[in-house]
Parts: sequence; C-alpha cells; structure tokens
Amino acid sequence: MDLSHFNESGRAHMVEVGEKDNTKRTAVAHGKIIMKKETLERIKNGMMKKGDVLSVAQVAGIMGAKKTSDLMPMCHNIFLTGANIEFKYLDNGIQVEATVNTEGKTGVEIEALTAVSITCLTIYDMCKAIDKDMEIKDIKVIKKTGGKSGDYMRKDTKGKIISINISDKKGVIKTPINEGVFVKNFGLKDDAHGGDWHRQVSLLGIESFNKMENMGVENLSPGVFAENITTEGIDLYSLPVGTKFKIGETIQELTQIGKKCHTGCEISRKVGKCVMPTEGIFTKIIQGGTIRIGDSIEVI
Repeated sequence: MDLSHFNESGRAHMVEVGEKDNTKRTAVAHGKIIMKKETLERIKNGMMKKGDVLSVAQVAGIMGAKKTSDLMPMCHNIFLTGANIEFKYLDNGIQVEATVNTEGKTGVEIEALTAVSITCLTIYDMCKAIDKDMEIKDIKVIKKTGGKSGDYMRKDTKGKIISINISDKKGVIKTPINEGVFVKNFGLKDDAHGGDWHRQVSLLGIESFNKMENMGVENLSPGVFAENITTEGIDLYSLPVGTKFKIGETIQELTQIGKKCHTGCEISRKVGKCVMPTEGIFTKIIQGGTIRIGDSIEVI
C-alpha cells in the first residue's frame, strides 16, 4: 500500500478527500490506565480533591475528539455526529473506551485514539498528587466501519466465558450450568432456543449487567436476561454481523444484534428492563463442541 501523505516533492501534505463518498463512519478505541488499588478506590468513592475524576475525564475525552485536527498536522477537520466515553473498572486500574461517529469523507480512528489518550491523561492529572506511578498503556483501535476500505475489527480482541445458561422454555430466566454441549446448526443441547434457524445461541456481556446495576437495578445474575452465554471483556454488540468467534471448542458466527423483547416476559417483569434488545447478540453454530466456564472467546 502506497503512503498518501507525501506530495510529488516527497514532502508531507494533507490528502485531498473531496472526491470521496460521504458514508457513515464509526471508530472504537480502547486504552488503560494502571494505578494503585488505593487510587482506584478513591476514584470509585469520589474522594479525590480535584473532584469527580471520571466525569471530568469523560468531558475531556470528548473535547479531545473534537480538537483532534488541531493536534495532528495532516488530520482533516471533521464534523463529528457523536462521541462517547465509557469506563470499566479493572482490578488494577480503569479501561477507557471511546466511540466516535461521523458522516463524511474520511474516518475517525485518530479522533477515537485521541479521545482515549486525553481521557487517560486527565485521569492521571487528577490523581497524580497521590499516585505518580500510574501507567497509560494499550491504546489501540478496536473497530472501525465505513469508507472505501470497509469494516475493520481487531483480530486479537478477546474475552472470557463467565457463565453458561440453559432453559427448557422460551422467555424465561435461564439456569447456569458448569459446561454446555453446543451442536452444529442447532445451538445449546436441550435449550429451548436451539434449532435450525439464525438465532441458535444468545450472548450478553457482564458489562451490560453492570450498566443496569449502575441504574439501580438489583439482584442481577447470569441467565437473568435469558442469555445462553455470559461473557466478559469483549464488546459484543459493537461487532458487525458476520463476525466469527472461537468460543471454547466451538466456532460461531454472529447473525443478529439485538431483538424485539417479548411483551411481558419474565425477564422484563423481574428486572424492569431488558438489555437484550439493544446489547445482546445471536449466533449460529458452525463447529460444535463443549464450552466451559473460563473458556476464552475471541474474534477470528
């Protein structure tokens, strides 16, 4: 691939994109800031002298995305249609995720990376008085969509299985099991959702549970949203349809993102709201096998 940031004299220039088509474009980037346990607890409990660390860092990250062209010499000034920052607490720090959207002639990967970087730097700035050993690391693009080059998904994206859940009826809360046998072109053996169709297996991230808990919903546990597989560490619903996963001994293909919730289903009655319609995904089994708690899930 030829580099396009050089003119005929071999010097840098801003690439002309005027003839490109306007398309909807999204980029998702991740990064981490590693810190002492005491620092993390202070952030969680709102005990930092400079104020609410994550609220300030979130605004800073969005501002960083908007100011990217002022920082990167050859980066185009893009009209952003949306920018969002989300946080996940780790055992030794915080993971930052930035999602940036536009409808235009060039992508927003740099904007997403800048948003993550500025967010992490803001956390460092607000906490450096008590923890100068904090480390910012693993800043990278996870996904991008739109444009002539098409969609991109980082191949080393991984997570793990924290629960396998089964039920003999549809629309009810599932019961966790230690391991499950997943049958090619069917789904989880003896599960009510199995069959020769496109929604053989349902998956939901524990991160979606955490969102609900932050909204005040209590007593959530794997299976409560009728998902067959509960995952951790992988952003399932941001992946494009057609993505293939290796999960335990199985290979599965993403066939649908979200669905219309059952009217008056047990999940909605018990929880008050169901996240499956927006954040759950569905797959079909391409290669069967056993999946156990603790197995990895990775994009292939």
